Amino acid sequence: MVLHAAGLPLCLEERTDPLPERSELVIRVEACAVCRTDLHVVDGDLPRLRLPIIPGHEIVGTVERVGVDVDGWRIGERVGVPWLGGTCGHCDWCLHEQENLCDAPRFTGYSRDGGFATHVVADAAFCLRLAGLAQDAIHAAPLLCAGLIGWRCLRAAGDDARDIGLYGFGAAAHLVAQVARHEGRRVHAFTRRGDSAAQDFARALGAVWAGSSDEQPPRPLDAAIVFAPVGSLVPAALQAVRKAGRVVCGGIHMSDIPSFPYRLLWEERVVRSVANLTRADAHAFLDFAARVPLETTVRGYALEAANDALDDLRSGRLQGAAVVVP
Repeated sequence: MVLHAAGLPLCLEERTDPLPERSELVIRVEACAVCRTDLHVVDGDLPRLRLPIIPGHEIVGTVERVGVDVDGWRIGERVGVPWLGGTCGHCDWCLHEQENLCDAPRFTGYSRDGGFATHVVADAAFCLRLAGLAQDAIHAAPLLCAGLIGWRCLRAAGDDARDIGLYGFGAAAHLVAQVARHEGRRVHAFTRRGDSAAQDFARALGAVWAGSSDEQPPRPLDAAIVFAPVGSLVPAALQAVRKAGRVVCGGIHMSDIPSFPYRLLWEERVVRSVANLTRADAHAFLDFAARVPLETTVRGYALEAANDALDDLRSGRLQGAAVVVP
């Protein structure tokens, strides 16, 4: 399913089966979850988009071909492909264990073709081993971005944060809530006003409180994670956190943050973003997910129905994650 211009529907196309370059794998896609970043790609919210492009970056599949320079991967192995598809390896960020901030990165489904297809070609060095996961492909796919970015956001919120607020209870939040509960934290879920289904969903996953994003939680939060791409949620989250509380913005794109009074930031409150992920993040999260199986709530779509999946995500008609299944 190919995007030819921002704002247009994806088009179903038939191509010859790909061959790997020397350091690449060809992977038969078993499932690819749909991320809000895919909406930002399709809607033209992100700069320097390579066109035409096949979106999709939460990929689970099996290795079908191996490049001649690749060591450690065998045909038939289970593999995951995340958003971070490659880095330069020599800029200051890469050399100081911050490859998520690489000056010349490559991203799956944005600067190289992604997983809304029967096959994907990926840099073997950035592929992830999934042998330890108990979930089948359709339930494992959301772990490859919703899970990974949620994990990095939770780490940025601080290991000392016991009361956590999640603004926007979608694919990432429904996984982060389970991780936070396992770590002994109290989860507070914030949704659109009147979205009782999302609030019930959050409570079913262990949230101690669920309400609308313009409400105050029953107790001050130690930290809040903003997953919804809505800038006005940042001052709302600042108002909900305690002194020295942290607000983490987890999206790659967000509407403008409106002006707000300095008193919301004062008393050493912090606002920060999370950008992409590192392979170290991925290994740590997948090790956790192998030990503590996470329940992923999914709705499957045929490959040719990828536009329907994007529309359902855009309109908020989903609980959990949409997953494209070729």
